[in-house]
Amino acid sequence: MFNLLPVLTSILGQNVSIDAVIAAAVVVVVGVIIIMIVGALLFFLPAVVIAGVVWYITGNTLYAAVAFLIVAVLSLIRRK
Repeated sequence: MFNLLPVLTSILGQNVSIDAVIAAAVVVVVGVIIIMIVGALLFFLPAVVIAGVVWYITGNTLYAAVAFLIVAVLSLIRRK
């Protein structure tokens, strides 16, 4: 089995514990998840705004949901 600690020790030039490696991996994974969530929120922002305007004008959640879906699908089509 491949041992990662000697490689990290040679790269960093100091003694690295397995706890530090696990903590760094967790921080990287959490960072990637946060970046993906922010990207999804920014992608759906126009659809949310249009759905909010439709809901405010009509008071009907069905119309707002349909508007959200239409704008989201158009955004997906335009993106490709």
